[in-house]
Amino acid sequence: MAHNEEYYKAIGFKCGLEVHQRLATERKLFCSCRAAGEPGMEIGTVERMQRAVAGELGNVDVSTSFESQKKRKFIYMNFSDTSCLVDMDEEPPHPINDDAVDTALMISASLNANVPDEIEPMRKEVVDGSDPSAFQRTMLVGYDGHISVDGREVGIPTIFLEEESSGIEKNDDESATYNVSRLGIPLVEIDTGPDLRNPEEAKKAAMAIGLLLRLTFRVQRGIGTIRQDVNVSIAGGSRVEVKGLQEIDVVDTIIENEVERQLRLIEIKKELAGRNAKVSLPVDITEIFAITGVKIIRDNVGKNGAVYGLNLVGFEGIIGREINPNRRLGSEISDYARAAGVKGIIHSDENLEAYGFTSHEIEQVKQRLNVKSGDAFAIVASGNAETSRRAAAFAKLRAELSVQGVPSETRAADSKNMVTRFMRPIPGGSRMYPETDAKPIQVDKGAYEAMLKNKVEIKKMRDALEMEIGNKQIAEQMLWSPRLSSYSFIVSKTKAKPLLVASILLEKMTEIKRQGIAADSITDDVLLEIFRLYAEGTITKAGIEEIMKRVPRSGAEVQRIIKENSLSRITGNGLRELIKKFRGPDKASTIKQLMSKYRANIDGEEMNKMLKEELA
Repeated sequence: MAHNEEYYKAIGFKCGLEVHQRLATERKLFCSCRAAGEPGMEIGTVERMQRAVAGELGNVDVSTSFESQKKRKFIYMNFSDTSCLVDMDEEPPHPINDDAVDTALMISASLNANVPDEIEPMRKEVVDGSDPSAFQRTMLVGYDGHISVDGREVGIPTIFLEEESSGIEKNDDESATYNVSRLGIPLVEIDTGPDLRNPEEAKKAAMAIGLLLRLTFRVQRGIGTIRQDVNVSIAGGSRVEVKGLQEIDVVDTIIENEVERQLRLIEIKKELAGRNAKVSLPVDITEIFAITGVKIIRDNVGKNGAVYGLNLVGFEGIIGREINPNRRLGSEISDYARAAGVKGIIHSDENLEAYGFTSHEIEQVKQRLNVKSGDAFAIVASGNAETSRRAAAFAKLRAELSVQGVPSETRAADSKNMVTRFMRPIPGGSRMYPETDAKPIQVDKGAYEAMLKNKVEIKKMRDALEMEIGNKQIAEQMLWSPRLSSYSFIVSKTKAKPLLVASILLEKMTEIKRQGIAADSITDDVLLEIFRLYAEGTITKAGIEEIMKRVPRSGAEVQRIIKENSLSRITGNGLRELIKKFRGPDKASTIKQLMSKYRANIDGEEMNKMLKEELA
């Protein structure tokens, strides 16, 4: 439920964004591999394990330590022209991609940022498997900038240029498989200050930054090329980072639900404090279930498995407490256990008989764990004894954090259910250390001053589009449309009228997409060819739509589609002969007959002009 600004001010709401956008460069940031398009032929896989190491200050980061405890194996798929030895950390990085640096500086200028005298490449430790080297190269390119959101300046304290991570293909309890084709693609990270006043403003800020990036025409487009992370906290809580918000429309709703989750956790903390709640050490209770009708335990444990139990002292009735839609405190504890490789937990606030537990088994568990009145218990089971032990330890950690309040975590956005789910503890500064294999980059301050004078501005583009298109409403729609770069490309290369181009890209392409046709797969080069033929008089406006419908199914050969489907424009004497052939008793009947058969071949303006002459 949405609240007003005073409500968020009263609860101490703080929120900041991290916007990640891939750049449209020909090659990756530190090698010569292709940075766009489909990967080439698969040439093999590499398997690795990863562990946390100390950062620049000699400390091991809590998030990387947590990830390394999962003990998973990582498999990396390599391809012929989109991955190389640099990606595998078997070869030093090549000289940095100058085009990527230039684009990052141009984005910094458009965000009114200062730039350092020297850009220093750093390594950021990453042991979730998304990078085969267990680190990501990153560098500060801009600082102390700002962007206008509804007339208010939102601060942009930092702008980074860094490497994109690998794309995950498969994921299970024991291993994860990654496609390294996207690894190393240049990426900018734009961070706002923690001064966004409410979820709606956070959404608008994300939209404004995304629009500004598109207006550079130097960023990649499409699903997955831009994503937003959100940092949220409230008074009495902790900073929580929500990752992977790709659908801009749900940003505000997910933030609202995250705030609600934190408020409920603070209430639970207060109640647990009043009960002097604590969590006992995990106990191996496998022998209780040597013969059991509990399917989830019987099927998972087997010969080499184990069952562990936890006494949650003072937690009775709280494990099942709802903190988000279809999410309870037990869900939070279960998420931690899942990180160790189990399916989840079973706890005493649930209907245990529905699982198949007998009253004798429940009583034995309580006795073994020393569960008293007012206590609760949780059970973890797995076919691997070590996995069970680790999952029980993780579940214990999360239960203990409930006594402290809101854990500082990195969480994943669940856009389907509008909630967030635990990924790992939030990272700190201990995972950063210098990149000794890449040279610092001297910034040309004179060139940057020129960028500031020619920076991208949303208002300037809005005014230019309105003047060019001649329709304020359509110009505004085109400004925010992901097809803006297609529009600009077509208008600059053909004589087609801007209003027509904008209308077809905004309306007709949306219509054919609703018909189940893959309109987004039509490339700019194909669109250019279609509008060029229209401007030359080879096809009609209606013909444009018919060709677009056929391109995704018939391939990109526009001339062949026109020929095979008889979509050429009928004009001049050819049109005059048709008018004579289909002429009816009046103008309306003549138009009806002509358009029923030749709608895609006849230009309406030319037809009306000829009809007027014939009838005269």
